[in-house]
Amino acid sequence: MAGRKSTPTEDLLPDLELPSEGSDHCRGPPGARYSLVEYGDFECPHCAHVHPIVQELVRELGDELCVVFRHYPQPREHPNSVRAAEAAEAAEEQGKFWLMHDRLFEHQAELSEAQIRRLARALPLDMATFDRDLRSGAPSRRVDEDLESGREAGVEETPTFFVNGRMHVGSYEFLPLLEALKASPRPGRAARP
Repeated sequence: MAGRKSTPTEDLLPDLELPSEGSDHCRGPPGARYSLVEYGDFECPHCAHVHPIVQELVRELGDELCVVFRHYPQPREHPNSVRAAEAAEAAEEQGKFWLMHDRLFEHQAELSEAQIRRLARALPLDMATFDRDLRSGAPSRRVDEDLESGREAGVEETPTFFVNGRMHVGSYEFLPLLEALKASPRPGRAARP
């Protein structure tokens, strides 16, 4: 998606609690100068489009950027999105959330239950542990927590980005996101000249 459908005034944009280690899936240090929180759906084609853009931002900013992914599956439009989100959470139990995250986006067109299991085996994950973790209900609870936090923050569609704690309105391409990150570093963190 090139940008959001509606553009609320800047003063009305919701703020978001900044990423924290232990409660978020962070790629990069949680206290980094810049933060990019994505509410996404593994089966959403717009989220798949921005996936390589986010990876490019990580390469560009390195340890100055903390990227967070929070689940916002839309099962009415994307019937396998909840199952995929829960699989990513079960992979997290074996320390492989980001590997599963990347594989799910790379194989988005094939997210049947059988394909998700193939992706899990290929990481590799211990499948007995993976299945036990899925049955435990913990992945489902985590996905529900992310959904609720997204609703509270005003998320209506995927992807929705929060740049340094503020909802991003505008293009989701590389340069506009990079400029938005650099224009408003996290509170208490000066931007580099």
